[in-house]
Amino acid sequence: MAAELTLLENDDLMHPNTGETNFNESAYYNFFDPRRRLGGFVRLGNRPNEGYAEMTTCLYLPDGRVAFMFKRPSITSNERHDAGGLRFEVQTPFVEHHVAYHGHCCLLANPLEMAEPREAFAKNPHVPVELDVRWFGLSPGYGGELRRREGDRWVSAGAEKAGQEFAKGHLEQHGKAVGALTVDGVRFEIDAPGLRDHSWGPRYWQAPKFYRWLTMSFGEDLGAVPLLTVNRDGSEVHAGYVYRRGRANERIVKTEIETERVGEQQLHDRIRVCATTAGGETLEVTGQVLAMIPLRNRREGKVTRIAEGLTEWRWGDRVGYGLAEYLDHLVD
Repeated sequence: MAAELTLLENDDLMHPNTGETNFNESAYYNFFDPRRRLGGFVRLGNRPNEGYAEMTTCLYLPDGRVAFMFKRPSITSNERHDAGGLRFEVQTPFVEHHVAYHGHCCLLANPLEMAEPREAFAKNPHVPVELDVRWFGLSPGYGGELRRREGDRWVSAGAEKAGQEFAKGHLEQHGKAVGALTVDGVRFEIDAPGLRDHSWGPRYWQAPKFYRWLTMSFGEDLGAVPLLTVNRDGSEVHAGYVYRRGRANERIVKTEIETERVGEQQLHDRIRVCATTAGGETLEVTGQVLAMIPLRNRREGKVTRIAEGLTEWRWGDRVGYGLAEYLDHLVD
């Protein structure tokens, strides 16, 4: 039987540590409440064979400030996502999760300062932050892992080229976060659509040449997540899906992106997206970045920038929000 992309209910739970030095299992949730002009994302990436997790909390506040924290807390196993004050719990796969953060964040009046994190963390105040939300799935889950059927079980058939590992398995789902966020004593009640993902398998942030991951939520009934990845050999991967309430997700097979950049760091600002679905539908969406924070990852002397732009999207007469995440490698 030929291998096919297969999503299992258990894929929403933790996966076995397959032993690679750079094995990663990560979960990510983003959300934005348009009434309160408040949103952000949280991420935990377990790297048990390297002895740490990557913990990120990034919250865009109504006044333009960003509350941000990154840590590499020590871990020894891949049993759960719970490190550095951030915790994810799957109550019912693809139906309800619990997301909580208890700790401090660096409060940035100018989020662009995070291009130099050591300086940004030193010069800006650190304030207490508490996030406690229930995450409810809206769309069907999308993605999975290349698998083939052997008897009554599915067996992994996925493999990536050495040095180009990014995610052997990956799923995404539109949903909403309902609960509360407190930053420096100010409490916000939130009811915020967004998108989550879950990845497992070996990962190097430096593996692709670049990628553009565009998450879009137009309320609780409509969303899209176009993804364009360009590999080191120049080949392109077009992925993602369109979500419409009450219908199966529709796969995106091609994405074209035009970007206007601004400032000394040449960060994305205005975006035009033309995406084509497997059924032949064309999506024409424009985006305006509302708030930007440039993050980075370093490995073996290579510096990779992951720029996170909170973006307002317009698709016909619908207005939505999400994150435009651009990964690039910085040279000189």
